[in-house]
Amino acid sequence: MSRPVTIAFDVMGGDHGPAEVVRGAARLTLESEDIHALLVGDRHAIDEALAEVRHNAEHIAVHHTAEWIGMNEKPGPALDEKPQASVLLAAKLVRDGEADAVVSAGNTGAGVLACARTFSLIPGVRRAALATVYPTATQRGEKNDPFSLILDVGATVDASADDLVTFAVMGSAYARIISRNKDPSVALLSNGTEAQKGPPRVVEAHQRLTRLGGIRFIGNIEGIDIPKGTADVVVCDGFVGNVCIKMLEGVSETVVELARYAYKQNLLWRAGLAMLNSGIERIKEVTDWEQYGGAPVLGFDKLFIKAHGRSKARAITNAGKVAAKAVANELSKAIVDGLPKT
Repeated sequence: MSRPVTIAFDVMGGDHGPAEVVRGAARLTLESEDIHALLVGDRHAIDEALAEVRHNAEHIAVHHTAEWIGMNEKPGPALDEKPQASVLLAAKLVRDGEADAVVSAGNTGAGVLACARTFSLIPGVRRAALATVYPTATQRGEKNDPFSLILDVGATVDASADDLVTFAVMGSAYARIISRNKDPSVALLSNGTEAQKGPPRVVEAHQRLTRLGGIRFIGNIEGIDIPKGTADVVVCDGFVGNVCIKMLEGVSETVVELARYAYKQNLLWRAGLAMLNSGIERIKEVTDWEQYGGAPVLGFDKLFIKAHGRSKARAITNAGKVAAKAVANELSKAIVDGLPKT
């Protein structure tokens, strides 16, 4: 990195309290001389957690606030009632130049709304998108991780053709920078692979993406293609994406429960699962979401990385690394460069 990057951590967000976020940020300061951590939250809780872990004190600062948003609170009213909430304050510190990006494992809606109230949209971007990664069965070409990026998964429920084209550009830029995939494949999620399949906005976006230079558009894919890794970037509106990702998560949980049931019920199945154990461990290793850190909110002039609510220190550290990489490689500029010229 040409200059140190400062990441503002919403210490109060997440299921595991301040301790895991502080541990993750502390580890980051030991692993990289180029990344500074700005811990936003209750100073007493932060100091207690820091006293328990090794860290580079020169690369850590604390910004105290006693307010935060709970995981089950409604984002709008909560942010209105708590103007000093840690996630909102972290976004304001980035806006004001005291940090370069935000990482939070807290309330997703509050994080997205904090961005919308604090940051500016990139010129040419009408709506922001919440992206997420999903483990896939294949790795192809330049791709060096087993994930595909899906966007939007909830920030823009009713996306227009313009929005879908913008999402494609933003997703492609993010994949190039974060996954180091020089030529990521981009596809629209639809109910058929034919160009005319899908609602009018998807058909129009298909036509426009076919003509758009700068990204490798491979056409439409169906839901079954997502876990196969058919495309590196999967584009859809927030309603479809949210339903899709929750369905995929539900299928994964069901498969795990079936395996547990089989293990308890049948000696022969237990023996078979034991034989497959090394393969299962390998699958867990390559699809471990913690290595990816978190999901970006794309479209704003500043970056917000939403870590999973269950994130522990390792995931927080990696979310910070992802944020720093995006900042250092000027993700916003890459998006601007890829947008259609009017």
